[in-house]
This record gives sequence, C-alpha cells and structure tokens, in this order.
Amino acid sequence: MAAKAEFRDRPDVEVALLDALVDRGEEGMTVFELRAAVDADIDRVEEALSALKEDRLITVEQGDSRLRIYPHDRVVPDPDASEDDEPGVLESIRRKLGL
Repeated sequence: MAAKAEFRDRPDVEVALLDALVDRGEEGMTVFELRAAVDADIDRVEEALSALKEDRLITVEQGDSRLRIYPHDRVVPDPDASEDDEPGVLESIRRKLGL
C-alpha cells in the first residue's frame, strides 16, 4: 500500500520511506529496516526521516530497547475507500497550480 496521494509530492526518499512505513504501519519499522527497504544511503535516509518527523508525518517510539518508526494516521490511506476517492492526474495538477 502506498501513502496518500497528497503526500507523494515530497522528495523521492521521503515518499519511499512513507510507503514502506504504510506497508508495515501496525508494527512500525526500525531505521535499519527502513534503510533496507529504501534505495538510499543512510545519510539521505536520516535526513528524510528528520524532515518527516519535523512535518509530523511519522512517529518515533522507544520500546524494548529499539526505536520504532510509525506513519502518522493521516498518511495512511483508508483501505475501505474506493479508487474513485483518489484524485485523478488532472485534479492533482489543478491543485498544484491552485486552480
């Protein structure tokens, strides 16, 4: 599953991290698991995680001696929503242009 369309206009590494986190939303992921899931070096992964945390799109929790990272609920698409609820290409362009 991918992150909601409204969060897909971010840098590629951030989108890849959000997608990986959405796939494992209930259990979360460690930094090492995210690094393995995303094709980027550790510095880019850490920068992207910092940006996502600053924008409150992820949650970081300390548990059983490991940090686990979870997507914020607003990033996770509703599994019951139909594909018609997602904006089309033209609608996405209109929103970006402010039309």
